[in-house]
Amino acid sequence: MVWQLFAKPLLDVAAQGVKSFAANKAAKNELKLTEIKASKKRMEDVAAGKIAWEQSAVDQMKNSWKDEFWTLIFGGILVACFLPWTQDYVAKGFVFLDENTPSWFSTCLILCISASFGVRGAKGAIGMFKKK
Repeated sequence: MVWQLFAKPLLDVAAQGVKSFAANKAAKNELKLTEIKASKKRMEDVAAGKIAWEQSAVDQMKNSWKDEFWTLIFGGILVACFLPWTQDYVAKGFVFLDENTPSWFSTCLILCISASFGVRGAKGAIGMFKKK
């Protein structure tokens, strides 16, 4: 009987501790779940925005002449490489560009041309030219 007087309060304290521990664990799990849902939503929003931006860029390029312009430029240079009366001019032009073109101009040209042909990102465009 005497032990019941001591045991009941101790059991109540232990039960409260277990309840508190369970509630704390449930709150932590709910917080993790909320963070995961928020991260997923943020990724979905980024993907949706990225897709919307790409679609907008494609729509804007429908009436653009930039890719045709660069295709004609490179096609003209290629044809000039095979015409005997223009080969010296092409060779001298490439030497001149190699020796006298500042790196910032080369980088800008690479970015302009890569954007015209749809290569995304400066790293991708410059990486294409450094793979030798």
